[in-house]
Amino acid sequence: MDYGQKPIIPITKPLLSGPEAEAAAKAILSGWLTQGPRVAEFEAVFAAYVGAREAVACSSCTTALHMALVAAGVGPGHEVIVPSLSFIASANAVRYCGAQPVFADVDPLTLNLDPDAAEAEITPRTRAIMPVHQIGMPADLDRFRAIGRRHSVTIVEDAACAVGSEYRGRRIGGDAEFACFSFHPRKVITTGEGGMIVTQSDAAAARLRLLRQHGMSINDHARHQSARLIIEEYTELGFNYRMTDIQAAIGIEQMRRLDEILSRRRQLAENYTRRLRALPGIQTPCVPTWARPNYQSYCIRLASSFPLRRNELLACLLASGIQARRGIMTAHREPAYRDHGGGEVLTHSTAASDETLLLPLYPQMTAEEQNRVIEALCEAGGRVHAEAGAA
Repeated sequence: MDYGQKPIIPITKPLLSGPEAEAAAKAILSGWLTQGPRVAEFEAVFAAYVGAREAVACSSCTTALHMALVAAGVGPGHEVIVPSLSFIASANAVRYCGAQPVFADVDPLTLNLDPDAAEAEITPRTRAIMPVHQIGMPADLDRFRAIGRRHSVTIVEDAACAVGSEYRGRRIGGDAEFACFSFHPRKVITTGEGGMIVTQSDAAAARLRLLRQHGMSINDHARHQSARLIIEEYTELGFNYRMTDIQAAIGIEQMRRLDEILSRRRQLAENYTRRLRALPGIQTPCVPTWARPNYQSYCIRLASSFPLRRNELLACLLASGIQARRGIMTAHREPAYRDHGGGEVLTHSTAASDETLLLPLYPQMTAEEQNRVIEALCEAGGRVHAEAGAA
């Protein structure tokens, strides 16, 4: 298939325009650039959207996961059960605490951590389980919470990709002990970099706000706005994990677009599924009845009957000007984990990582662009013409 000079179709594009630029400019001109009033406003907007009691903004989802684990009491000598089939930050955050990530296998259909496999790995050293809502597909939270209650372990949700996703009719984060979100440019909404922790505990939120700012007893904005002298204290070892007001100003505008973005992503995903489900050798996403994903990414899986292997298909798509990407990595096979529990046999995780790929999907995607992707897949699968259809 020769597209000549047609534009490259990227894996994703953030949806940013004038309102975000104006909001960032206003934050810059205000003279208050670091964590301040716009961060507090973004937190309030985000908490209200997901239905959580508290939201605490920070510099990334990785730092959110680190702080949430610290707030959950995870430290040296402890274990946290995580899926290897996830971006490496999930496991890295455990190691930042001095704890040991223990990898458990995933459900081969949803690609999320298998509750039974996770429960089988619990030991007296286990302090938390970290289900990941992989590429926006909700994990089975009722089962994880039941496990947490049975074994007195905390459930820390890696919701990096899951803003706007729903589990049994509730938005992810709405009733979480801790849920951590990402605003990286590849996510559904973005602040450039940035993260958010939501929790139902006022005490946990208060501690998280200390941790993100060096353990300082009062934040900079409150101290500088005070009419009386305040000498801050540093109550415990903290971190420099703050979000800036510039990022938060962008985030507030992104939240205004979120429902529109989700609607378009779901529409595009439905079109992919409708047109690809009949293509031999391609498995489209499995969505449980209790889940409503946001389609942060659209993931397909290649069966052995497909004529190309995953990397061959990626190369074929790239030659057609389509920037698809491999599916989800496995941390336990990375060099950084050779001496950190990297010897597990995780049959479903390994197979899923090797057989999946992510197709381009972003709210600005046109019908012509999606048709190009589908036609390229059909041609690679041995079909000359794709079924007609519009996004």
